[in-house]
Amino acid sequence: MSIRSTEIRLAARPQGWPTAETFEIAHADLGDPAPGEVLVRNLLMSVDPYMRGRMDDRKSYVPPYQVGHALEGGAIGEVVESAADDLKPGDIVLHGLGWREYALVKARSVAKVDPSAAPLGAYLGVLGMTGLTAYAGLLRTAEFKPGDVVFVSSAAGAVGQVVGQLARLKGAARVIGSAGSAAKVAYLKDELGFDAAFDYHDGPVGEQLERAAPDGIDVYFDNVGGDHLEAAISALNVHGRITVCGMISVYNATAPTPAPRNLAMLIGKRLTMRGMLVSDHSDLREAFIADMAPWIADGSIKNQETIFEGLSQAPEAFLAMLRGDGFGKNLVRIAE
Repeated sequence: MSIRSTEIRLAARPQGWPTAETFEIAHADLGDPAPGEVLVRNLLMSVDPYMRGRMDDRKSYVPPYQVGHALEGGAIGEVVESAADDLKPGDIVLHGLGWREYALVKARSVAKVDPSAAPLGAYLGVLGMTGLTAYAGLLRTAEFKPGDVVFVSSAAGAVGQVVGQLARLKGAARVIGSAGSAAKVAYLKDELGFDAAFDYHDGPVGEQLERAAPDGIDVYFDNVGGDHLEAAISALNVHGRITVCGMISVYNATAPTPAPRNLAMLIGKRLTMRGMLVSDHSDLREAFIADMAPWIADGSIKNQETIFEGLSQAPEAFLAMLRGDGFGKNLVRIAE
């Protein structure tokens, strides 16, 4: 069987912010799966901040995308043809070849999921890499403990919304979030149970954080970098901990960005600042699912998604994520 599949390719490496010209829509003819492979019809795909780094030709923890080739990323799809013993047509699987209608995937690189146990989007978000990032970054990397005051940047984003709710459920004394609009601030406080939240456009982050946490903070979960990181260092109490999950404020910079001006505070306050990658924490997946699944089922953890319809909207979904548009996780519905 031969299938003609539409895919989104990297047309050119962006200089600064990606644009529509960064992407191109193309077609590829796919044959039958080889032994140990499956042909998957993609249903839903994720766009994530790390993808911006892969568009640059530089050494990193994951290889860069190649110009003229299809992009990659998390996706959920239906097996339509199988040459693998443990997978059959109709199975729903999670894999890493999004940005295309159909994908030939090695069976060892997919995970079968149960569409009756949770909505498909959850496996790309709160029950998937996004949720595990929040879980590992808060509980292991930041060494969260009950009674901590926690500050989360980009708190209405895919990871941030989970971090704040986890901290609250695990016994934080106070949970504070920053976001980019009044609507997101209201969402954090009214829907997700944050104790305080502010719009970083409304004034210096340091001043707003000081008002929200007059007694300081113990944990900062960083998704932004820049002025947020500098403000958090000033606000952190002695032996405070920082998880550096992302720095979206500098991903599109065309020149080196300055470090926080108050890094010397790490000495006197004996602060700990650690970078984290979710791939280092797969051993936590069982505990993560055991904690998270009941909370999602009973509504203790809410999961907001912004859905873009059609593969052709994947570039706009990605750009909207970088701009901070939408709530929670940005997903693209490729097919029903």
